[in-house]
Parts: sequence; structure tokens; C-alpha cells
Amino acid sequence: MVTHQKGALWQNIVRTTESALRNGALVPVPTDFTFIEDSGVRFFIRILAGLARKDEARKQQEVAEKSGKNSNPFCPPEQDLVVADISETHLAVLNKYNVMEHHLLIITRQYEDQDTLLTLNDFEALWLCMAEYKSLGFYNGGKDAGASQQHKHLQLVPLPLAPQGPPIPIEPLIINVGDNDSYTKVPGFPFLHSFRPLRRELINAPHDAARETLHIYASMLEQVGMTNPTKKGITRQSMPYCLLVTRDWMLLIPRSRECFGDISLNSLAFAGSLFVRNEQQLEQIRSFRPMNVLRSVTIHL
Repeated sequence: MVTHQKGALWQNIVRTTESALRNGALVPVPTDFTFIEDSGVRFFIRILAGLARKDEARKQQEVAEKSGKNSNPFCPPEQDLVVADISETHLAVLNKYNVMEHHLLIITRQYEDQDTLLTLNDFEALWLCMAEYKSLGFYNGGKDAGASQQHKHLQLVPLPLAPQGPPIPIEPLIINVGDNDSYTKVPGFPFLHSFRPLRRELINAPHDAARETLHIYASMLEQVGMTNPTKKGITRQSMPYCLLVTRDWMLLIPRSRECFGDISLNSLAFAGSLFVRNEQQLEQIRSFRPMNVLRSVTIHL
């Protein structure tokens, strides 16, 4: 394990990736991709292949859980995938079955449930990582928000998300939306959500950024009718939700369900990046339209 040093995280990610690919610890999932334009967004759709090993690992984990055995892949994490010792409370680990290159998981050292609300320590670990390179942070708040593991973990993917177009596909909708002193809505989003621009200078002070964005997060939860973690000592979320964090803005969306049909959707879907397992699922999204797909798994306005 490498102790986190300012300015070295990206090099550690690249070095760990190369090593984990050589020894087979990292198992990239091959993909093809296409775009579907809808509601002013050029949605980026990845078509996955080669998921057999991930599916088998998931089945083995479910069997272990039913038998009472420890099935948590993060306790302890696979050492060949550990990138850095981020803080006293968090580690940075590569996503073993990665669809996107250099996909980082920011996990708690001690077990915490994915349904618990985010804390100052969580935001501090996220900002320490985001300060290192241009990236999108996200959190799937519970299984119905697309979380595949119950051990608390934030996620970070490098930008751009797609090989063409804006770094984050939904950016055409959020240009000139509000200022950094106001909570607002994204024009064109037909579902309950809260959006907040951030002060650009936050990236220069991760500890200050953590405190400020924790406060913003709590207010966003309250704005959409969820429990505010700063009140009454509440630690568990009142409903599933997705959270996206960039250097420039935050977006929170309550969820009503995980799937559109048999297509699982996580936070990246709300950034305009969706994943399907085959051409049949792709055609479902194409015919129903991506924005309607997002609306189907959220709270309707």
C-alpha cells in the first residue's frame, strides 16, 4: 500500500493498474459504445460484453452471504488493487471489474453500510482525490440507487466520460444554471432533484471543500424531502439516492427503484452515461428514450 502524497495519486493509479493487469487482479470488462441524442443531451451508451466472471463472482458472494461467511471484498481489499492510503478512515482501491479505465473506489477502512449517510470523513477523502486530477465523483446511496456492494464506497472516474462531446454528457443542460450561492433545478430534468454550483476555488483546499460540501449535501437532502444528517443525530438515509460531485457542481437525485426493466442504473446514468448488457437492452433505451428511462427510476415531478 502507498501512503497518499499530494500530487502522486494519478501516478499511483496508473502504476497499480499496470501491475494489476499483469498479474490478473484487474479484470476489465470489454465494451462497445454508441450515442443517443435526447432532450438536449448526447447520451453515451456503453454495451458491455464479457461479464461472465463478474456474474460468477457475484453469485459466489451471494452464496457466502447466505451461509454466514464473510463475503465483503473490501474487508480486507485485494492488496494488488489498493492504490493509496488516502486518510485515517479511507483507502483508494481499483474497481476489479472495471468498465471505465482507472475507475477508483474510495472505501471506508472499517465496515460502514452503504445506506448510511455521508460524513465529513467521506467528503474529505473524496476531495483529497478529486484535487489530484479532473474527475467525476459519485455515490450510489443503497441498492435501489445502483450500489452493488453494501460496504460504504464512493467512486471516482477520470474525465472525459466519453470520447466525443463534453467531458460530462449532461453539461449542455447545466451551463449557466444558477450561481454558487443558490440551490436550483436543471432545466430538462423531469424528476425530483437538487443542483448546486460550487465555488471553483474549493479544489485548492480539500479540507475546506469537505466541510462546505457536507453542508450543501445536507441541505440538498432536505430540499428533496429526505432526512438531514445534521439534525437529531440521524445516520441512515431515509430513501435511496444518487449523488454526483465535480469540481464545479453537485447533483442529488432521489431514486424510486434500481432498474428500468432489467437494466440497472446507477449515478453515472444521471451524468448521461448508461450501461447495457446487450443489443436488446440498447434498443429498449433507444425506443423509450434515455430521459424517460431516468424518469422511470426517480420521483416524478
